[in-house]
Amino acid sequence: MNRSIDKLWTYLIIFLAVGILCGGIVLTLKQVKSQPIEITITPPQPQQYQGQVHIDGAVTSPGFYSWNEEDTLQAFLQGAGLQPEADLNHLKLYVPKIGEARPTQKIDLNRAEAWLLEALPEIGPAKAQAIINYRTQNGPFLRIEDLLKVEGIGQNTYDRIKTLITVED
Repeated sequence: MNRSIDKLWTYLIIFLAVGILCGGIVLTLKQVKSQPIEITITPPQPQQYQGQVHIDGAVTSPGFYSWNEEDTLQAFLQGAGLQPEADLNHLKLYVPKIGEARPTQKIDLNRAEAWLLEALPEIGPAKAQAIINYRTQNGPFLRIEDLLKVEGIGQNTYDRIKTLITVED
């Protein structure tokens, strides 16, 4: 019986030793500090806005103007040339949807300067000046067909530009 008690104590001591050893290992592993995970959040890049803006109404040079974020409304209005009757208390801004057709830019025969008239097909410096001289001497154009009364403007020239011109009040 002595021997079986000794065996029992031996197994008990081995079991306790293994338990203490395993517990020490588990505690040691829990106490080992892991390296912190470094998370870097980069701020989103601000979207760069740019495109074209159409200015029309009481301006001398209506049309599309390129713009980016640094441009100001005042710069656009100066570039388009405000007319004396312009009402700056009531401006209209329209932002089209992507893919939406933009209106065709037409040149107003009654307000366009020579350089803008020269942008029309078959209108060079001489014809542009003739248009300006005609409206100075005869008053504003009442209809686009009145352009045929300008010296040097024939039916062929008129037919090529009639969709690109307008006369406004």
